[in-house]
Amino acid sequence: MRAIVAVDENWAIGREGGMLYDLPGDLRHFARMTRGKVLVMGRGTLNSLPGGKPLKDRVNLVMSRDPGLSVPGAQVLQSMAELESAIAEYPPEDVMLMGGETLYTQLLAHCDRAFVTRIQARAPGADRFFPNLDLLPAWRLVSCEPQPAENGLRYSFCEYENQSVRGF
Repeated sequence: MRAIVAVDENWAIGREGGMLYDLPGDLRHFARMTRGKVLVMGRGTLNSLPGGKPLKDRVNLVMSRDPGLSVPGAQVLQSMAELESAIAEYPPEDVMLMGGETLYTQLLAHCDRAFVTRIQARAPGADRFFPNLDLLPAWRLVSCEPQPAENGLRYSFCEYENQSVRGF
């Protein structure tokens, strides 16, 4: 499994159920990286997507504790065992963890790579965060490519590698 996320300088990822920044280049990057892949997300992340609907041209797996939740176009899972079973049929590099904070915290150790958009800004009022990979001994920065500034923001597409991946 691989993680994909956009973070600011404090590793913040969201505020009040929404994204922190409007970066069309990052959204295009996300689409390129995830199209045709399996997306693992929590219900809050699903709700933050356009129309609160699963993304097209991808397999959408939604983790939720609500046993009655039904999402047209997505498979709803209620446990890590169900997730493990659901992703077992796919190559690990085709499974993309896309949030939110709780799932990143629970599943990051199972990811071999993290694709991180690093935004040079600090969002006031951020209330959701991604673990700071620069402080985690198992993770190392592999590459970082600066992108043209958008909406007054500078950012880079970075890749981290987990040198100590845990199985399920």
